[in-house]
Amino acid sequence: MKEDCIFCKIANGMISSTTIYENSDFKVILDVSPASKGHTLILPKEHFDNIFDMDADTAGKLFSLAAAVARALKQATNCDGMNIVQNNGEIAGQTVFHFHMHLIPRYEGDQVQVTWNPGTATQEELNEIAAAVKKEL
Repeated sequence: MKEDCIFCKIANGMISSTTIYENSDFKVILDVSPASKGHTLILPKEHFDNIFDMDADTAGKLFSLAAAVARALKQATNCDGMNIVQNNGEIAGQTVFHFHMHLIPRYEGDQVQVTWNPGTATQEELNEIAAAVKKEL
């Protein structure tokens, strides 16, 4: 746990939250500033600044939990769809530097915005990036 991290304090019960699920690794809470009805956060109890710091075992457990929570949210809220959002780094929109995943139920006609402008890439650019990533894996 990181002493000055608000999400560490929430995940470990030092600050109250509306908790919908908890186990030894994660706390799942309703967001206090929801983008939509049912907006949920998944917080690891262990502090990771972002996905780059997270081990594969924790990441696997997290995504398995996210799928289960997403199904439960869909049933409970009768939403029409869902965005699953996770930001890494200030440039990517991360504002709390404790890894967390947003599950945002979407409803027909809602005003939630999770978009970007599609760009372009040549096949050569795609091949170069793919080769560089493959080398790192």
